[in-house]
Amino acid sequence: MPRRPSELAEPCPVARSVDIVGDRWSLLIVRDAFDGTRRFSDFQRSLGVARNILSDRLRKLVEAGVLQTQAASDGTTYQEYVLTSKGESLFALVVALRQWGEQHLFAPDEAHSDLIDTRTGQPIPLMTPQSIDGARLLPAATQVRKVT
Repeated sequence: MPRRPSELAEPCPVARSVDIVGDRWSLLIVRDAFDGTRRFSDFQRSLGVARNILSDRLRKLVEAGVLQTQAASDGTTYQEYVLTSKGESLFALVVALRQWGEQHLFAPDEAHSDLIDTRTGQPIPLMTPQSIDGARLLPAATQVRKVT
C-alpha cells in the first residue's frame, strides 16, 4: 500500500491535524491525559489497548509535541506522559467531540459521563463557532480559501 505524503506537505489544516490525532487511540490517549492519566500502565488499563499500539501512539504524540515525558512525580524510576501546551490546546477539540457524541450518540435519558465546570459545578455550555462579533457562525456562512 503506498504511503501518504508527509503531513507537512498537506495544505489542509484538518488533514495535518488528523495525521497527528485522528485515530481512535491517539484521541483517547489525549482524553485520558486531560483526565489526569500519566503512566503507560494506567493508559493501558483505561483503554484496554495492546502494548505495542499504545507504545506507538505515545511515541508519535511525543514526537508531534502533544505529550512530553518526564520523570515520575513520585520519585520512582517510571516516566510519565504529560500534555504540553500544544497538547492542552486540543481541549476544545475533545470537548467538541464529547458534545457531538452527547447530542447524537445517546438516547435522551441514557447515562453518560459529564464534563463539569469546577468553578460552578455545572455542565459546560455547548461550544459553537462564533463570528468576530460573537454571533453564532453556521457552516453556510463560511468558506475555505484554498491554497492555489
